[in-house]
Amino acid sequence: MTNLFSTFDPCTGMLSLNWLSSILMFILMPQKYWVMSNKNSLIINLSIKTLHQEMKLIMPYNGSTLMMMSMFLMIMYNNIMGLLPYIFTSSSHLIFSLSLALPLWLSFMIYGWLNKTNLMFTHLVPSGTPGVLMPFMVLIETISNLIRPGSLAVRLTANMIAGHLLMSLLGTNTVSSMILVSVSMVVFIVLMIFEFAVAIIQSYVFMTLTTLYSSEI
Repeated sequence: MTNLFSTFDPCTGMLSLNWLSSILMFILMPQKYWVMSNKNSLIINLSIKTLHQEMKLIMPYNGSTLMMMSMFLMIMYNNIMGLLPYIFTSSSHLIFSLSLALPLWLSFMIYGWLNKTNLMFTHLVPSGTPGVLMPFMVLIETISNLIRPGSLAVRLTANMIAGHLLMSLLGTNTVSSMILVSVSMVVFIVLMIFEFAVAIIQSYVFMTLTTLYSSEI
């Protein structure tokens, strides 16, 4: 490892297969997983049902919750698989998160401005804004809309990079004392539990914010 950030290098030679980790979870799952009931499928189905009940109160269009839940599961699988040793974390790269956030944001904006132009103009000026502040509010709301895909992508990428960098930094320090080794193992276990929670929370945050952005149209 030449430097601390080389762990996030997606290229490993002439033929880089690192990006296949994005679909590794689905490859490793046995075929019977999709047709037979088991504990894992019951947990996922219960989670999907709970998310559907929560999102259908926000999403104005029928069937759109399926897209959001699929995105949630894909991001969560990639985040969790990145915690395993020697598996490339694709969600720690901006190109992965931006390729999810930018098309969704563009589709929302194009649909809104073509079909609900008056409503989109209304969102630029919040109700109760004084007339003097209206030009500034239009500018602020426009900038806020433009940076939404970037904020979504950077939020996911930064949170995934932070934990991996911390574990990489701690893992490079070798100690000889058994007491320090025991303390380090406890710290790593706590960090892994924390990173597992972050992996789920960040996928939920990404899905929720995308849902809120679409509900404004």
